[in-house]
Amino acid sequence: MPSLLGIDSGLTVTKAVIFDVDGTPLAVARRRVTQFMPHARHVERDMDELWTQTADAIAEAIKLSNRSASDIQAIAATAHGDGIYLLDRAKKPLGRAILSLDSRAGSVVEQWLKSPVADESLRLTGQVPHVSAPSALLAWIKANEPARFAAIGHILSCKDWLRFCLTGVTGTDRTEASTSFTDVSTQAYSADALKLFGVAEVVGALPLVSRSDEVVGHVTEAVARRTGLAEGTPVVAGLHDVTASALGAGGYGEGVVAVIAGTYSINETLSSTPRVDRRWFCRNAIAPGQWNNMSISPASSANYEWFLDKLCASEIKNAEAAGQSIHALLAPEIKAAFNRPSSALFHPYLFGSPYGVQASASFFGLGGWHDRGDMLRAVLEGIAFNHKIHVDALSDGFSFNQARLAGGVSRNPIVVQMFADILGMPVTTTETDEAAAWGAALCAGAGIGVYASPQSNPRDVAGIATTYHPDPHRSAEYRVRYDLFKDIAEAMTPLWPRIGNLASQTSQD
Repeated sequence: MPSLLGIDSGLTVTKAVIFDVDGTPLAVARRRVTQFMPHARHVERDMDELWTQTADAIAEAIKLSNRSASDIQAIAATAHGDGIYLLDRAKKPLGRAILSLDSRAGSVVEQWLKSPVADESLRLTGQVPHVSAPSALLAWIKANEPARFAAIGHILSCKDWLRFCLTGVTGTDRTEASTSFTDVSTQAYSADALKLFGVAEVVGALPLVSRSDEVVGHVTEAVARRTGLAEGTPVVAGLHDVTASALGAGGYGEGVVAVIAGTYSINETLSSTPRVDRRWFCRNAIAPGQWNNMSISPASSANYEWFLDKLCASEIKNAEAAGQSIHALLAPEIKAAFNRPSSALFHPYLFGSPYGVQASASFFGLGGWHDRGDMLRAVLEGIAFNHKIHVDALSDGFSFNQARLAGGVSRNPIVVQMFADILGMPVTTTETDEAAAWGAALCAGAGIGVYASPQSNPRDVAGIATTYHPDPHRSAEYRVRYDLFKDIAEAMTPLWPRIGNLASQTSQD
């Protein structure tokens, strides 16, 4: 029976998912990938470890599927966008990859924002540079690691590295190509963009651009031995996970905003004309003549995962021992917290924010009578409030009246209803546990002619969708909380740099 392999590599976990061509998931295998934080604001990973873990996940998924590897007709990868994965001229990893949670280039971006670079970048590339953009990271490497900069042979994204590992062919797709160096009007690379950011020397290292559903290589003999895949299996270019998630969840189109609550707060809508604004990125869509308009910040469910890791470690251990999900274990606690009044608020800025690189996470309004459930509720509300900041920005430039929600939190009906109440619009979820991997698989299938296009979803999306409508009373209450949430953030803006400076102080004995 024909099947497709979608690889989805996030910031902490890399996954291999095998789908039947009708969209049914046949097997899922996951592996964690180590994050290294050698200095404040540095978030990295070992590129070889990423491939090793991904290869192991592929091998396990094939075994779990109870199908022959030769049934897999095509492969596509998707992964976190931005950050940077560098190869030298011999196509070997040039140091650790820099992840999109990294903010070492904050000072570079701050200088650009105070100069004409920001406005010119918006005009030329459709976006204002940010701390994890390849433009900012390359400028930082040039200034701080000149030998490494001089050795750059190939500039890749995460999914491009995995594609290279599978096929031995370097390159990228339209969605990833537009993270820094494409002209927003022509959708092609711009030498002027490289000059604007002071990194013109690496023009030859930019990867060849293909369509997301274009076959760009085939599984090598060595990879076949390592993973169990069939040698020669077609591999397509793949795409940025923001777009893959929207595509897989059925929310990729005009008139709808796709809300992906993952590590990043992702909020995206499609348009047939480019429209630029400092509050969103106007990047290439899958098809020429279309643009992905993304308003994002690294401030979504990673905060929830952090809370669980740091404050629920024993519960996680007990849940695992009992074969139970930690989310299911905590569900009654969270439900009870939503059913009582609370003054607790949380700004989910552990890794970044819409308020600049200096912002940090904080609880406000806590009292001695509050418990962990109240704090969990505040974290979840803070995540949704941050998404609302981005959705409201997009609504100023584009017309939509519904949202599609994907990400781990979309499996909790209480949380989805909260999103509907906070956003003030219907929110639809689909029974798609692996939306990004399915989006990649759709590109793989389209690349070999199984589907007419990546948007030719064979599933009955309407039949597997549930729509949550906002409750007017709760929406009114949330507007009050949301306004206070923003007012506190605005008041904290001049104080966050002072808080950040405390990290550089040394303790005295």
